[in-house]
Amino acid sequence: MNARQTPGSTSGSTSGSTSGMPAWLALVLKHPLVWPALTLVALFAVDVAHRANFLSITLLGGHLFGAPVDILMRAAPLVVVSLGMTLVIATRGIDISVGAVVAIAGAAAATVLADDPARVGAAFGAALAVGLLAGMWNGLLVAFVGMQPIIATLILMVAGRGVAQLLTGGQIIPIGAQGYLYAGGGYFALVPCAVWIAIAVTVLTVLIVNRTALGLFIRSIGVNPVAARLAGLSSQAVVFGTYAFCGVTAAIAGILISSNVRSADGNNAGLLLELDAILAVTLGGTSLSGGRFSLAGTVLGALIIQTLTYTTYSIGVPPEATLVVKAVVVLGVCVIQSPAARAFAARQIRRIALARRARA
Repeated sequence: MNARQTPGSTSGSTSGSTSGMPAWLALVLKHPLVWPALTLVALFAVDVAHRANFLSITLLGGHLFGAPVDILMRAAPLVVVSLGMTLVIATRGIDISVGAVVAIAGAAAATVLADDPARVGAAFGAALAVGLLAGMWNGLLVAFVGMQPIIATLILMVAGRGVAQLLTGGQIIPIGAQGYLYAGGGYFALVPCAVWIAIAVTVLTVLIVNRTALGLFIRSIGVNPVAARLAGLSSQAVVFGTYAFCGVTAAIAGILISSNVRSADGNNAGLLLELDAILAVTLGGTSLSGGRFSLAGTVLGALIIQTLTYTTYSIGVPPEATLVVKAVVVLGVCVIQSPAARAFAARQIRRIALARRARA
């Protein structure tokens, strides 16, 4: 009788006792940001084990210098793009054209500066304008024409590269305007300007989502678009706005990338950036089925991807195997984050523990 009651009594107790861990620890592990944070810490641990001074930051040349600063600077464009992608995915959409928009924005800015290097403001405006137009085009096709998001954005993904090539004439256009280069390669208050820009975009996105009704509208559309429409919510306008915002964030990333590399390359700029952005969003806990999203998780996901890239190069992984290693790590993180996978692992652990008790 006692043997029969033991499983029942165990299941009726707290979740911490069933898994052999304290209740507070079980509660912490259920937080959606825990696993991305632990993944980032694990990558840092690998880097520290390989190079003891990995976390050291020094003052060199009037600004902060070190591996963490370099990771933050390199991750800035991905963070910005991923924030826009988060809102799109939260409405049950997808935007695979952000890489092409990055190329178009950089090409537009370089074209303006090629005529007159002093027109830095016009270059910024041109880049943001083409990003906004690209996002509005995607939003028009998805929200009002009714095309599937992946098909609508695939059109711009393909055509956008052609537009960028037309703007650059098929050449790599060098950029020498110091005011423009300051955005992606300069420093302010010892910290790279790209990091400040990424922080500003993050804060702005958080304010828009949490301090206005837009965040609630996005969640409502993602959870149940039919119910949101019946409740009087203009889902078309919200979806259109999210794609427009995603286009602007891609344009900002295009400015950061082109100013950092001091050139505009219509063929390679932002190449496969859309895949990294989608990975960052999913690693951060945002549901691809819409509704549930986390901006903080997205930022963590972008930092994970950039740190992983840095780690693979620093520990000596051959370039031809970098993408494979990256894919394996991302797969592992996604499996760990899966509630179904964790529940399956917990059941197996409990089964093994019960079997050992029975033998004892």
